[in-house]
Amino acid sequence: MRSLPYNQRGLTFISLMLVLGLIAFFTLLVLKIAPIYFNHSKVLNALEAVEKSTDIASQPRHQILESLHKRFNMNYVEYVTDDDITIVAQPGYVKVDIDYDRVEPIMGNLSVLVEFHNGFEIGGQ
Repeated sequence: MRSLPYNQRGLTFISLMLVLGLIAFFTLLVLKIAPIYFNHSKVLNALEAVEKSTDIASQPRHQILESLHKRFNMNYVEYVTDDDITIVAQPGYVKVDIDYDRVEPIMGNLSVLVEFHNGFEIGGQ
């Protein structure tokens, strides 16, 4: 059976623009959010390095904080401040928590909020 020549096949211009708009939006979203998670992976690497350092349970609070700052500076970590870092250091026990968030504007008044909560605990309390 022959198809009639006036039957339309494919996407209309409006549906093509809708598909391209959705692809552009999700691409923009990935380009805005990916650097935040890349920065967070650097925070995790610094935290793991401090956790694996020798005699961490016997170090005072300021020395642990200084070690974290050195690793943050080496890896160009952004968005983590001293207010975001909680360190409890007692003889034989250390607990380090890093809780921070990042608000990234997408376009206009649309923003994305990403919260991170990481830490470690060594020794018995």
